[in-house]
Amino acid sequence: MFNQEYLKYVINGVFNCDSPSGYHKNINQLLQSYLKELGYQSTVTNKGNVEVFIKGKSSNKTVATSAHVDTLGLMIRSINNDGTLKVTTVGGPLIPTLDGEYCKIITRDNRVYHGTILANSPSAHVFPDAGSKERKIDNMIVRIDEVVSSKNDVLKLGINNGDYIFIDPKTTITESGFLKSRFIDDKGSVCVLLTVLEYMSKNNIQPSYDTFVYFVNYEEVGHGASTVNNKIDEFVTIDMGCIGLDLAGNEYEASICAKDSSGPYDYELTTRLINLAKKNNVNYCVDIFPMYGSDIGAAYRSGKDLKGALIGPGVDASHGMERTHFDALNNTMKLIYSYLTE
Repeated sequence: MFNQEYLKYVINGVFNCDSPSGYHKNINQLLQSYLKELGYQSTVTNKGNVEVFIKGKSSNKTVATSAHVDTLGLMIRSINNDGTLKVTTVGGPLIPTLDGEYCKIITRDNRVYHGTILANSPSAHVFPDAGSKERKIDNMIVRIDEVVSSKNDVLKLGINNGDYIFIDPKTTITESGFLKSRFIDDKGSVCVLLTVLEYMSKNNIQPSYDTFVYFVNYEEVGHGASTVNNKIDEFVTIDMGCIGLDLAGNEYEASICAKDSSGPYDYELTTRLINLAKKNNVNYCVDIFPMYGSDIGAAYRSGKDLKGALIGPGVDASHGMERTHFDALNNTMKLIYSYLTE
């Protein structure tokens, strides 16, 4: 039903465009270029969310959907005397998974340098605690791939405190249908939304109701969708589904979240999504996400008067080296398409 080649096309573009929370110019330009190709007009809000309005068959209510394009990342906290960098987190990456990862540093005047994230006891032949040292943010550094041996050497490169550090996502699509990468949370859902819009554009399909589509920044730091349009009556956000412990989710289904750390989602809207999944043969599960928040929570905290619900593809190993299957992406596409058009 949905164009798998288009899905792979946008995965390649979106995942390889760095966009940690707060650094959204490049990814927004890319998203707007995709939307223009599909015939949709878009604007960028003051805080950096890409907004699309699509006229529906009816204006009896206004609905919205979203996916957040911002990711986890790092920022330079300070420059060490030996020319390495101390770092601070943007969002909540799993720090032990960063040890040994390649990265890029971008300066305020857009110079780009490469480096490696390491624990500050990086050599087994030198440091007795190389294997045992706790991998926490205060024990991590970035080694720059430039000839530097002092803080002054680094400053001469134009690198300074507050510069972003982009983590290599290592995006791979396997022959067995898995997407493995950092930041499937939530770039996988961004690509889901784009592919649904591609299908609707190609087939001249109009949503049932006036619809806003958002590609959100700042979700990973808690306030992404706080400024969505006040006219919205219903808001179904697409974000990753959780996997593990006693949860029902897996890498092949669409997850429908009944409750997360902010409390329950709207009962009527969540029930409607469950019934749509049953009606349209969507492989799905209903779950509770105990250590999780979404753009619906940000909208609620900002005082928006709307019904909110959450769906998304099941994603393994969140905030680390994540993985999902194309089955989960396709089931999520079927569900959000059903919501928008039925």
